[in-house]
Amino acid sequence: MSTPFHPASRSLAAAALLAVLVSPSRASAQEATGTFERTLTVSGPVDLEVLSGSGRIEVRAGQAGRIEVSGRVRADNWRLFSGRLSARERVRRIEQKPPIEQLGNRVTIGRIDDEELRDHLSISYTVVVPPDVTLVSKTGSGSHLIEGVQGAVTASSGSGSIHVRNAGSDVRASTGSGSVIADTVAGSFSANSGSGSIDGTSVKGGITVKTGSGTIVVSQAGGGPVEASSGSGSIRLTGVRGGLRASTSSGTLRVAGEQTSDWRLSSSSGSVTIELAGRPAFALDAHSNSGHIDTDYPITVSGTLDRRGLRGSVNGGGPLLQVRTSSGGIRIR
Repeated sequence: MSTPFHPASRSLAAAALLAVLVSPSRASAQEATGTFERTLTVSGPVDLEVLSGSGRIEVRAGQAGRIEVSGRVRADNWRLFSGRLSARERVRRIEQKPPIEQLGNRVTIGRIDDEELRDHLSISYTVVVPPDVTLVSKTGSGSHLIEGVQGAVTASSGSGSIHVRNAGSDVRASTGSGSVIADTVAGSFSANSGSGSIDGTSVKGGITVKTGSGTIVVSQAGGGPVEASSGSGSIRLTGVRGGLRASTSSGTLRVAGEQTSDWRLSSSSGSVTIELAGRPAFALDAHSNSGHIDTDYPITVSGTLDRRGLRGSVNGGGPLLQVRTSSGGIRIR
């Protein structure tokens, strides 16, 4: 007499088979790694683009006339029925022919058009470049470290931090999730983070920084317009010399510098502190729904006095200093 095979037994058997197929030992056996190195000869200024779907990108200045590229490659077949190429075969092909294209002084690293070859492939790049390079660096998931590049720098990451040091020109950085740090920028600085802090020191040009959630700390060493906003986090700006717009939905706002054009500052929940250099002359328009307004300067009041607002001129008036806070005090030093 035969024993009936119940549907539940069939399900258990299928689950057991699936567990064997995707066991850790099998998964590790399907992972492969490798490396490659290449050197390119160039002359004069270089336009360089570095791309990585998943991997870290490091670019630093070296000697003139050559670009040195090294890559760390990792591939896996995590799906039961992946493409025709195994992980080992994909790594081998990348090692034999790295994704490096050169057309004169225009160099592209990391472009892989073959969809099957780039499937579940991660390449981290270290690139040593001539100082006078203009750089575009992009990674879907990974961090950036860029140092000593004298041309303009554009760096972006879907998820990862961006760190730029000793930049000789403009810097533009954006990340969906991660911090942005710029140490010494000879040009302008533009940064955007969906979730992460933004730090900039010794920026000689204009500044535009925005984060959905995180603190902003930036110092300006030259001049130019400044815009800063944070959805949730404090903002601190120093050395400002030029027009300014700064706002935070939740956090304190501190600004120090020389007002040569209009400043417009706002905090939905947090205090605002302003430190002005020299002998400032400005038109004040300050308002706080819940908090005191204090100033070290004698003000010629205009209009009717209001315990929540203060309008008037300092030293005969000048550029507008507009300050708004819904919950917090205002201090002008």
